[in-house]
Amino acid sequence: MSSREEAKMGDILATEASLLGMIKEYLKFEEFEETVNCFNKECKSKGKLVSKPQGSTLRDSKICEKDLLRCFDNGDQKVFFELWMENIPQEVKNTDGEAQSLEFYLHIHFTIYPLRRHPTEFQERISYFKQYLETRGAALSQTTEFLPYYALPFVPNPTVHPSFKSLFQDSWIPRLKNKLEQFLSVTLKLSNSPRLLSLYVSFIWQLQLQLVESDRRIASYVRKFNKMQADYHNLIGITAELVDSLEATVSGKMISPEYLQSVCVRLFSSQMRQSVVHSTDFTRPGTRLTRSLPGEQRDTVLQAYISNDLLECYSTKQRTVLHLLRSKNEIVCQYMARLINAFASLAEGRVYLSHIPILLKLLTETLRKEEKDSLTRENVLVALQKLSLRRSQQTAMIADNVIAWLVDELQDSDCLSDYTLEYSAALLMNLCLRTKGKRKCAENAKHVLKVLTDLLGHENHEIRPYVNGALYSILCIPSVRQEAKEMSVEEILRCYSKEDNPDLNRQIEFIIKQLNSAEDEGPESDDEEEEDDNDEDLMETDLDKEEVLQPQPRELSGESLLTTEYLGIMTNMTKVKWKSTLLPQPSVDEPLQRPVTPSSHRNKGHP
Repeated sequence: MSSREEAKMGDILATEASLLGMIKEYLKFEEFEETVNCFNKECKSKGKLVSKPQGSTLRDSKICEKDLLRCFDNGDQKVFFELWMENIPQEVKNTDGEAQSLEFYLHIHFTIYPLRRHPTEFQERISYFKQYLETRGAALSQTTEFLPYYALPFVPNPTVHPSFKSLFQDSWIPRLKNKLEQFLSVTLKLSNSPRLLSLYVSFIWQLQLQLVESDRRIASYVRKFNKMQADYHNLIGITAELVDSLEATVSGKMISPEYLQSVCVRLFSSQMRQSVVHSTDFTRPGTRLTRSLPGEQRDTVLQAYISNDLLECYSTKQRTVLHLLRSKNEIVCQYMARLINAFASLAEGRVYLSHIPILLKLLTETLRKEEKDSLTRENVLVALQKLSLRRSQQTAMIADNVIAWLVDELQDSDCLSDYTLEYSAALLMNLCLRTKGKRKCAENAKHVLKVLTDLLGHENHEIRPYVNGALYSILCIPSVRQEAKEMSVEEILRCYSKEDNPDLNRQIEFIIKQLNSAEDEGPESDDEEEEDDNDEDLMETDLDKEEVLQPQPRELSGESLLTTEYLGIMTNMTKVKWKSTLLPQPSVDEPLQRPVTPSSHRNKGHP
C-alpha cells in the first residue's frame, strides 16, 4: 500500500472514530444507558475505535447564565458583553433576529443604567453605545422598531424625553430580564449540547439562511425582470407609434414638432418607469383610448366620449353608468375603474370628471371595500391621485377623510406594491399641501409623523420626494412642530441625511429648517378659486396591465370597432389647444410644494 493510500485510510478511520464518538456522546446525553452499553460492546467486538468527546471550551451553562444575569442586575456592561460574545454561538448572534433584537435592547439597558444610579458615567456609556450603533447595531438602522433609538446619543436628558419615557418605567427592566432568561435557557443549553445535535441544528440554520437568501435573490430578479419588461413594452409602444407616424407622412400628413418632442421625452427619460408585469399585447397602439396616439387622435376620441356624455355626467337618472363600480361582477368593477382612470389621465378628462357630483363618493367607497391587491382598487387609487391635481377634488377628498385612510394604509407599506405605494404617498402629499389637509394631519399628528418618518427608510426611494413634501407641508402647523420635537424627528431625519444623496440631504435640511421655525400657520389659502391642474396628460402603460378580456380572432374591438361600424377620425396631427400658464416649480433642493403625480414628476426629471 502506497503512502498516499495509507494516509487516505487513516483519514477514513479517524472520521469513523469521530462519528462513532458523536453517536455515543448523543446517546449518553439523552440517557440511553442500555443502548450505550450495547453500543460499546458491539464497537469492541468489531474492533472499532470510538473517539472521546472533545473538551468544550464553553463554560457550564448554569454558571454562565447566572453570571450574565448578575452582570445585568449590576449594570456591569464590560463583563456582560465579554461573556455574551464568548458563550453565545456566532451563528445565533449574527443571524437570529430574536438574538439581534435582544442584544440591541441590552445595549440600551446598559447605556441608560447610570441614569438610574450614577449619572456621571452616562457620557462614557453613550460613547460605547454610539460605537455599537456604527458597528454591530448598524444592521438594524433600517428597522422601524429600532429607528427612534438611533437618536438617543443626541438627546441631552433621555429621562424626560417623550420618545424614551417607556425605558424608565418600572416594568421595562423586569420585562427585558425575563426575555434574557428565556433566551439564555434555550441558547446556552444548545451551546453545550452534543456535537451531533449541534451539527444538525447548524445544518438546519444554514438551510434556512440559504432559503432566505434565495428568496431575496428571487425578489430582486423579479423586480429587475419587471422593469426590463416594462421598458420593453414602452419601447415597443414608441416604435409602433413611430411606424404609424411614418405611414402618415407617406400619405402626406404632417408630423408636428410637439409630437416628436413628446416621443423623445418618453424615449430618453432618465428614469424609465419601474412597474409590474404587463401582460397586455402592446404590438400595436390605437386600439383604445389608452393606446391611441397622442395628439388629435386621442383628443378626438376623448372629445367624442365627453360630447356624448359617456359617463352620464348630466343624466337625471338615479343610477348612472358609474354605479357599475358597485356591481357584484368583479370584472365589471375593474373595467369601470380602468375607464375612470383613463379619463383622469387626460386634462380634459379630469375637467369632465370633476363635474360629476357622485364620482368621488363612489371612488372612495370602492377604495375602502376592495382588497389590497385588487386591480380595481389600484385603478381607483391612481384615478383619485390624478384628480387630486384639482383643488375642488382635493377639498372633497379631505372632507371625506381620505387622509386618515391613506396614513393607515401607508403604515403597513410592506403589503403594498411599489406602484400603489408611490401613488398613495403622492396623493397624501397633494392633500397635505392644502391648509385643510394640514389641519386634518394635526388632529393625529403623532401617528402621521410616525408613518412619514418610517417611510423615509423604505427601500423604494421613489416615494421620498412625496414623503418629504408632506413632512415639509404639515410642519408649518405649530402643534405638529411641537409633536415632532417631542418625537425627536430632527434626529431621525439626520440619520437619513448621512446617505450619499446630495439632493435628499438638501431637502432634509429644508424640512429641519421648517421644523425649527417659529412662524405661525399662516393665512388660510383654501378659498382660492384657482385650479392647480396645469392641463398635463398623464397616460401610462399601467392602465392596460393584466387585461382579463381579450377579443376573439377577427373580432372587432376598441377603436377598430368604432371606426369600422361608426364614424371616427384617425389622424396623427397634434391638435393646437389652449394650455394654462405653467405653475412655478420648486428647485430640486426644496421639498415639493405643488400637486404632482408620479408620472409627471418623473418626466420632469426630478430626483
